Amino acid sequence: MRRDCRLSSVLHALLHMAEHDGPMTSETLGQCLGTNPVVVRRTMGLLRDAGLVTAERGHSGGWRISADLGAVSLRRLHEALGEPAIFAIGNRNETPECLVEQSVNAALEGAFAEAEALLLERFADVTLADLAQDFARRHAQRRAAQE
Repeated sequence: MRRDCRLSSVLHALLHMAEHDGPMTSETLGQCLGTNPVVVRRTMGLLRDAGLVTAERGHSGGWRISADLGAVSLRRLHEALGEPAIFAIGNRNETPECLVEQSVNAALEGAFAEAEALLLERFADVTLADLAQDFARRHAQRRAAQE
């Protein structure tokens, strides 16, 4: 089953953008993510609509982060992407007549709702600044190990 990796891809792109001096083109971001620039443009358009990035036109243009990294939580990004489904599993039948299946659906839906609420609460606590700080720490460790 294919997983929805948009949030991970957006985080990857935004952290590259945060480390880059100046705007990044859709083509460059596409190379970083291993995807087509059209996919990057469509995704960045969602982030632009949410006020998280801006598009600079012209010869040296591209995408630039317009929000403070400390103010951008994973939850805000999840919302900007249209709140994609957290879980890929679901009910066999959404409107079953069988009482057993109704019981199964109720139990699963309750568990999924609790787990999703917990995950979204955690998403609200993690920011791009946190991820950038973790990246910087990992980068420094790797550099120290190579020296």
